Amino acid sequence: MLVAGIDIGSLATKAVIYDGADGAIISSACIPSGARPPQAGERVLQQVLEAADVDRDAIAVIVATGYGREAISVADSTVTEITCAARGAHFYEPETRTVIDIGGQDSKAIRVDPRGYPLDFALNDRCAAGTGRFLEVMAGALETSVDGLERLALEAIAPVAIGRTCTVFAESEIVGLLASGVDRAAIAAGLCRSVALRTAGLARQVGVEPRVTLIGGVALNRAIVRALSDVLAVEICVPALPQLVVATGAALVASDRADRHPSDLDRRCS
Repeated sequence: MLVAGIDIGSLATKAVIYDGADGAIISSACIPSGARPPQAGERVLQQVLEAADVDRDAIAVIVATGYGREAISVADSTVTEITCAARGAHFYEPETRTVIDIGGQDSKAIRVDPRGYPLDFALNDRCAAGTGRFLEVMAGALETSVDGLERLALEAIAPVAIGRTCTVFAESEIVGLLASGVDRAAIAAGLCRSVALRTAGLARQVGVEPRVTLIGGVALNRAIVRALSDVLAVEICVPALPQLVVATGAALVASDRADRHPSDLDRRCS
């Protein structure tokens, strides 16, 4: 039975189509959310349908998650990112017990049980510090891209201490460090360590239990992964496509609901 999960994030919108019979993802897509997240949700769904070469009617259940989940009309139901992050991380890494999700505008730490269901969580959704947006602004202050910031951080001999976590004040601090002649690579490494320290604080609120899995687009940044591993003193696991993990979790929830109420689905499709 085919189902779909859509994750409408602040910066990117993702979708996957999951085959419950085979337990496999058969198509996926990721596009910018832009100024109209509901439309982004519809577009990304169309992309995964075309990639899977199936019609909308072939999808038994669509579940949406993310900050824009309530606004999307193509979804049959919605579920929180906490549940989807836990389920998705467990799907990719079944030994996961701690999930850290660094998104575009917020970050989360979730302790999960052996089945991939959340037991506890901590959330930073009131400040952009320690998020993808923070890294974008700091990269701009260093006159580079986010990828460039990663490369600089990986080249650094040692990080410089960054005292400010607020995005606005941190940017001013970076300008001051550059004016003082501090090496850009050391600043980049310090920024990554700053993100790691803030994220580690969230994780410690719920309890850090191996295996620790890092998800979200920021998980693609190797310097962040290295810094977080150093701060937490644990190995950090990153799935091959960390930005799709939450959408995958939504698809798993959709599969559960399709299995639970097959008669309702039959009536809907008749």
